[in-house]
Parts: sequence; structure tokens; C-alpha cells
Amino acid sequence: MRAEWYKDRVFYQIWPRSFCDGNGDGIGDLYGVYGKLDYLKSLGVGGIWFSPLYPSPNADYGYDISDYCAIHPDYGDLEIFKKVVERAHELDIKIVMDLVVNHTSDEHEWFQKSRDKDSPYRGYYFWKKGKKPGRPPNNWDSFFENEAWSYDERSGEYYLHLFHRKQVDLNMDNPAVRGEIKRILRFWLDLGVDGFREDVITLISKPEGLPDDRFGVGVKGMRLYESGPHIHEYLQEFRTEVLDGYDCFVVGEAPLMTTKKALGYLEGEHPDLDMMFSFQHMEADCFFTEYMPLPFDLRKLKRAFTKWQDALEWNALYLENHDHPRVISRYGSEKYHDESGKMLAACYLLLKGTPFVYQGQEIGMTNIALPSIEDYKDCMALKHYYNDVRRKSPDKVLPKIQKATRDNSRTPVQWSAEAHAGFSSAEPWFAVNGNYRSINVAAQEKDPGSLLNFYRALIAFRSGSRTVRFGDYRELCPGHPHLYVYTRSFEGETLLVLCSFTEKPCRFSLPDGPAWGAPELLFANYPCKSGETAFTTRPYETRVYRVRADR
Repeated sequence: MRAEWYKDRVFYQIWPRSFCDGNGDGIGDLYGVYGKLDYLKSLGVGGIWFSPLYPSPNADYGYDISDYCAIHPDYGDLEIFKKVVERAHELDIKIVMDLVVNHTSDEHEWFQKSRDKDSPYRGYYFWKKGKKPGRPPNNWDSFFENEAWSYDERSGEYYLHLFHRKQVDLNMDNPAVRGEIKRILRFWLDLGVDGFREDVITLISKPEGLPDDRFGVGVKGMRLYESGPHIHEYLQEFRTEVLDGYDCFVVGEAPLMTTKKALGYLEGEHPDLDMMFSFQHMEADCFFTEYMPLPFDLRKLKRAFTKWQDALEWNALYLENHDHPRVISRYGSEKYHDESGKMLAACYLLLKGTPFVYQGQEIGMTNIALPSIEDYKDCMALKHYYNDVRRKSPDKVLPKIQKATRDNSRTPVQWSAEAHAGFSSAEPWFAVNGNYRSINVAAQEKDPGSLLNFYRALIAFRSGSRTVRFGDYRELCPGHPHLYVYTRSFEGETLLVLCSFTEKPCRFSLPDGPAWGAPELLFANYPCKSGETAFTTRPYETRVYRVRADR
């Protein structure tokens, strides 16, 4: 039996470059993390997921790795990493690393050696001749470029990259590559790491021969390698030969994942993964990607939540991470910042699963609008801008970039109203959101009714609630365009969670029946009348009620 301690914890994601600068060079680092561990413990965090800490040329800010068994000098070294792990464990905080093995940086030693056709590393990657001079080997698209192939003058052949041209896809069919992955897993587990978040893990098995995608729409080629032919075989190999020997867990990240596909990774006597991140609930205001915006549709969000709650025994819960704009700016309201922030917290923290809180989410950090495309760092944003600006004027393209870019989630964490938001004593590596003077940790620490303290209270409650841990999920009012209402029930106790996603007033009544005659109000973001069972909601209102059968 594998340990299931991850089901009893709330995880906090750290994108290290923007979390906290501890050595005064303007870049977040492990020294800063070490100094904030007590803060994370006070939040109720039981685990940290680190976005990549490894050496990287930062074409995609750490997701292009040049050395899997070291720490990027910007963040420190292995000694400070060991101190962070040791201190975190003293505080009963688990450590999860980002495992990025679909691709390496083109500056990784393996790739540099693979450019020699006679090198044993040649087979670590996908090298192919073009169909014709100047034409790539197949018609696949890249997520971060326009084509998935780049030509290497030295080799005289093309190499495959599903993402940035500096993120070169590994050939997982090569047993030597899988051996390298197992060595990397053991390295970090032996240092005390407690698990891995596996980046785009369902893309690592490519179809034999890398054929053209004759029928693909959207990202051409993706249907051929998403959950590819040997994916379960390879994940089982990693689990059986390495992971099963440690008290650890693994959570997968997978574009276009459905509940049916997810069950193939999570069910059975020896599942490939312990949890799976879903993207579907992040498509309530877009089509597949934030760069294809649509009006926010609460019913679409609710359908995604309920589908995953009903289908999976356990879910990975999140509303923000390093790949998405800030959720208050998307699904909430910057006008009703505090109210919508609390509503969004209640909306997902009481669902069935393991919650992940992204850095700054607990104080309601919001999107940033920078004045020029030159101010942005996100390679995906730059791709979309320069593709679109060929057809439209810059003043029409830039607003879409400002709203959709991943850079919205990557501004420095706002610790105080001091210079640089208390993130660093030096000029930060990236722009600080100008609202840091009013939205920051220090100010919210002093306010018992702050969003930060609401997160603390919710996390503390869910950590001690058997109903949240074990209870059934049931959605109420599924067709309502503005209210998300659900219950969690276990051993005679029922929680009712009400969330309004609008500033418009909505009439709501608690369910009929004797039990609901005297509900206990546990959480609310507005003052409420005692014993109220029917009411009109205020902007972005949330309430959490509890009833017990023995009352």
C-alpha cells in the first residue's frame, strides 16, 4: 500500500524567481524561501511544489533544463537546498520537485554531444532529415514556435521541439534515456525530496516514425503523441524501478486531459500516477488557451468541477499556477477584490482532493498591464504577439497579450508596502505590480478579516474536517448562471458551500428539511443575520454552512 499523506495536506507552489530574494540581487532564491518557511507553516501549508530550480538558460524560465542534478546559481546551490529540505521537514512540510523530462535545454550536455552523428547521445533526441531541402520532417506544430522542428547547421538535420526551439524533445524510446530519468529520480529522492510534479508527462511517448498529422486541428501532431503508444509502459517502469522504493507521490500535468483518460493513469492496483492536474476548469473564459478568449461562463466552470469531482476518487485542486493569469482578474473582480478573492478560495478549497495554492494567491495578487511588448518575458506571449501583429496593429494586439500572458502570475510576490514590494533590496528582475502598496502580506497580517487570514482559516478547517477529507460531493443549482453551490456529506454531517460569481443580486434559499432549520454558518465574506435561511446575495458573496444529523 502506497502512503496517502498527500491527501491530508495543502500544497503551496513556489515559482522561485519571483518568490523572495534572500541575497539582494533582485532574483528570488532558496535563501528567500528558507526565510519564509515559518510564514508558509503559519498559512497551514503541508507541502511545497517547487517550479524548476535547476540550471537553465531560461528560454522558458527553468522549464528548459541544462543540468538535472544541480541548482541554478541564481537560486543558490545544493547546500542551501538541503537546508531548505531539512528545515521544511522539521516543520512537517513536504518538498515536491518539478520533473521536466519531455525535453531538455539545447544547452544540456546530452544535446550538445548529440549534434555529433557518431555520438552515443545522438539517440537521446529525435534527429531527422527534412522531407525536401528547407522543409521539416513532418507537419507538427510547436506550442511556443510555429513549427516543431529546427535545423541544426552543424548536424545537417532537424531536431524535434514541441515547445521552444531551445527545449529539445527527448527520445524516451531509448532505454538509455529512461535510465537517465531513473538516475535523476533517485538523486533527488535520496536528498530527501518527497515527490514530483511531472511536467507535460503524457507527451513523452511519440509515435513510431513521427508521421504527418493528416487530420489534426489546433496543434498539429498533438493527437498522435498525447498519451502516446508506450506512455503507460514507461511510467510503470519509473514507478516500479524507482518510485515504489520511496515514500513519495507523483502528480501529472497533461494538456487536453479528460476524466476518462485520467482514470487510465490513476486506477488499478498499481497506478502510473497518484493525481492528475486538469485544465478544463481553466477554460471557462477561453477556448483551450487564454489567447483565444471567450466571455466567462460559470456553467462551463461548474460542469468541469463537477465532472472531475464525480469521476475521480481524488483530485488535484487549483485555481492559479505559473501558466495562467491571476484568477481574481479572470473569474473574480478587481473591483470587489477582497470579496471575490474569498469566494474563490471557498469555491475550491472545500472540494474533494489535494489543494494547491500558488504564491501570492493567498493575498489576491492580480494581473499586471505593461506598456510595451518589450517589457514582457514570456516566450508564449511573444510568439502570439509577433504572429498577430502581422495582421493587426500593435494597439489591438497588446491588450490581448496583457490579459493572457503567463507573466501575470510571475511578478514578484508582494510582501510589504516597502520598496520593490519587500521582495528584494535591489531592482527586481521583473516588474512589480503597482498595487503592492495596498495588496501585500504585511498589511493583511495585521487585518484579522483579510483575504490572507481567510485562507488560513479555510485551510485550518479543511485540515481538521473528516467531511472535507472523506465526504461525498453533490452539486446544487447546476443550471444557475451566477451561483455555484455544492455540498460535502460524511457520517451525518453536511457542508453547504455557496459561491456567487457576480455582483448582481441573486435570491437563494437553503434546502428544505428539518436539518436545515438551524444551520451553522462557518465562513462568510459579509456580515450575516443569525438564523437566516433565505437571502439575496451581495457581490461575490460566499457562505459555508454546516448541519449535523444529531442536532
